[in-house]
Amino acid sequence: MKFIATVGSDLPIIVAVFLASALLSLIATPVVLRLATRLGAVDEPNHRRVNAAPVPRGGGVAVALAFLVVAAVVVVLNEQLDLVPDARPLEFESAEFLAILVGGTVAMLLGLLDDAFQLRARWQLLTQLGVAAVPLIAGVWPTTLNNPVGPEPIQLYEPFAIGFTIIWILGMINSINFIDGLDGLSSGIAMIASVTLGIISFTTAVGVTGQPMVGVLCFVLAGALLGFLRWNFHPAKIFIGTTGVMFVGYMLAILSILGGSKIALALLVLGVPIIDTFWIIVRRLGTGHSPFTPDRGHIHHRMLDLGLTHAQTVLVIYAICILLAVLSLVSSTAQQVYAFLGLVVLFGLGLFLLTRGESGDALEAESYEGPDRPE
Repeated sequence: MKFIATVGSDLPIIVAVFLASALLSLIATPVVLRLATRLGAVDEPNHRRVNAAPVPRGGGVAVALAFLVVAAVVVVLNEQLDLVPDARPLEFESAEFLAILVGGTVAMLLGLLDDAFQLRARWQLLTQLGVAAVPLIAGVWPTTLNNPVGPEPIQLYEPFAIGFTIIWILGMINSINFIDGLDGLSSGIAMIASVTLGIISFTTAVGVTGQPMVGVLCFVLAGALLGFLRWNFHPAKIFIGTTGVMFVGYMLAILSILGGSKIALALLVLGVPIIDTFWIIVRRLGTGHSPFTPDRGHIHHRMLDLGLTHAQTVLVIYAICILLAVLSLVSSTAQQVYAFLGLVVLFGLGLFLLTRGESGDALEAESYEGPDRPE
């Protein structure tokens, strides 16, 4: 891993935007908390949840607002003051920035619909497709993917690129949703992923000049998640809600799509939620249930059943994600893909051993505040 030549001069703006978005999110979250409580957007304790007291949802609004405000300011100032030297421009009229700003806003608003009205899964899917349509309308999709078995990149013709973009965005949103079962779990994992994507954007792994503006935006997202995590870590004062699931999932998807060079890395660093989602869907379909039927078969539930506390489970998964992040930064694209495939097998074997002998009735409770709910 080799950093680009301008990384030293970019460091002050990286720190500045990270702290600015963290502070804004930190201040905005209690305001959102009070509004959610007043509007009745609260998750009450029941047999499907881990919270023992009512907890407001919709905290993702604070994350989204912090990101959108700081991202807009830094892009506008960069056009005037050249804050990020040699940055690939992301202007208001550019397709990429429209995909980020407009897509993030649409994701936040559609997520709010669920936090307010608790939509069923079929309507959730429609809102996710609506979010995935934004970059396609803007004309943003990957044209190439890094080739894990050869020097030449894989060319994506337009129909395949469009299909890949839809599947990638839907997969990322639902991976964040499915892992969103414990206080601070999804927001912490997303923060680790954002920092990792940000670091790799300042290296030659994504091009000779890197992707410094994309890297800056990754750190804006990481800061927004850190500020929110102060209120979301166990015991949570507020849940990220579908607003946060939709917004964070979309932003991670679009930031990794830009340039097409970070998709294998995103697969690995987000390996825990992605693979957990894959095996949960496989198990549910294998038992004749809908993929959205709630249960207690997720990795974090299995760890709780082994005797770990709520906070211990979250910290262990954080540690796994950090190890995967380090591995993704020091390995080639091919190694990232092979490591991800190996993780799929190991993860599936682990879940099989942890759930062996359990009946379907033993897996009937769920703790999500996101869109993973029965039809």
